[in-house]
Amino acid sequence: MTELFARRLILGYCVGGAASAVLLASASQSQAATTTFKASLDGKDEVPPNNTSGTASVTVTYDPDTRKINWQGTYSGLTGPVTAGHIHGPADPGKNAPPVIWLTPKGNSKPNFSSPFHGSAELTADQATDLLAGKYYVNLHTKANPAGEIRGQLKQS
Repeated sequence: MTELFARRLILGYCVGGAASAVLLASASQSQAATTTFKASLDGKDEVPPNNTSGTASVTVTYDPDTRKINWQGTYSGLTGPVTAGHIHGPADPGKNAPPVIWLTPKGNSKPNFSSPFHGSAELTADQATDLLAGKYYVNLHTKANPAGEIRGQLKQS
């Protein structure tokens, strides 16, 4: 009888340990990988298009576990200093939408926004859905082009 009890006890520890290992493995596998988006900004993608020689490149990474985005970018050739920079949406290419994320300090018409630039923000669930659906674009504004000098749609890379 004692031997039977000891076998059951050992079997119980083995099954319990295996179940714990499976739970731990599945918990660590549930962490989703970050998604990277890229945008190439120019004047022809503005709405309406303009003839600027300015360009920019922006990379955004999105972490679905925290709904946090991080961005980094560079720009050159603009008609003047950047007066505002945003991520806009939701909008398809060729359509305009309001800003959802400020890349420059909000409300500062003369931000010290130099190239390269970087930052981060936390998205709402709806914003994350729009980002993943390709509905966000990056726009840099200048005094000569207050509605936007260069623009580019964020696309998964």
